[in-house]
Amino acid sequence: MDSSPRSSFTGKVKRTPWWMKSLTGWSYVIYEMLFQKMQARHLKNPLPLPPLHDVACIITGSTSGIGLETARQLAVSGAHVVMAVRNQSAAFELIMKWQDERHGTSLLSVEVMELNLLSLASVVRFARAWNSRSKPLQVLINNAGIFSMGEPQKFSKDGYETHQQVNFLAPALLSILLLPSLVKGSPSRIINVNSIIHYMGFVNTDDMNFTLGKEKFNSTKAYSSSKLAQVMFNSVLQKRLPPEAGISVLCVSPGTVHTNVTRDLPKLVQVAYNFIPLFLFSAQEGSRSALYAATAPEIPEYCKALKADEWPTCAYISHDCRPTRAANEAHNTRAANEVWEKTMDMIGLPLDAVEKLLQGEEVM
Repeated sequence: MDSSPRSSFTGKVKRTPWWMKSLTGWSYVIYEMLFQKMQARHLKNPLPLPPLHDVACIITGSTSGIGLETARQLAVSGAHVVMAVRNQSAAFELIMKWQDERHGTSLLSVEVMELNLLSLASVVRFARAWNSRSKPLQVLINNAGIFSMGEPQKFSKDGYETHQQVNFLAPALLSILLLPSLVKGSPSRIINVNSIIHYMGFVNTDDMNFTLGKEKFNSTKAYSSSKLAQVMFNSVLQKRLPPEAGISVLCVSPGTVHTNVTRDLPKLVQVAYNFIPLFLFSAQEGSRSALYAATAPEIPEYCKALKADEWPTCAYISHDCRPTRAANEAHNTRAANEVWEKTMDMIGLPLDAVEKLLQGEEVM
């Protein structure tokens, strides 16, 4: 049994002070930003992809930034891409643009389905609609996310803090509800776009909404905690999936990317952000880790090897498309199981939902 202290997660014992975790976390971010292009210089841009005919991919948040580039490149390579988005009109406009850029060559196989991650009911409707087709799903990319830096605390209609719901809870629900289709598409993959900022995160399962007053809310705490929880939850999910299911679960870091996440940053930070493009990845460069995780033939065997070695976390792919180690907190298997149990309660699923779905049973 993992003997790591519970302090970083339950708040029952003193844990590392936030200021210390924040300092360490931002040092990781700065280091990544300064050296990521050097570390990824072996990669081509765009990343070459194999032919992906007969491969179905669902991508959340695919109308801007990394998600847009991921969807476009998968579609151009022949995959059937499902843009799971809130703004459907923007998605249709993108499809028309991509098709026009092909100058009359073969039609892209792209469709749009409505998905609002701020509503768990919307996630359920989406999963039911896809599963009802009884078609295989080979790739699910949980890309959508928010980082409302400096903004006041907000809650979804389900009553959950918005960073937690969009970045973690809703994708967790989507991943589990789509398991029947992922099994049909085996070997298949669940890819979660994470962030190096998870290194400064902590998860208090007694107060994931930051409402009890034990932790004063700020958006950086909420974002980093949601990304750490994402790694921990998916690490348990990978363990609960039997080898015969043929589903690989990964988290990937896109690097420090110049995307419209700055729309939520203070004006002064936005100005500074625009002065450092030399160090930042473009959205196309930032999409490479997710595209690699989605298409590289060695990924299933790598995930199997980690599971066979009883590695405590799911596979984690860095911005340079190389395996890396998730934050130390994610290696606390007891705490990860606490996160799993709390998450399943928050999204309204029984603890044995994975096993029931894999056996063909319905889960309410």
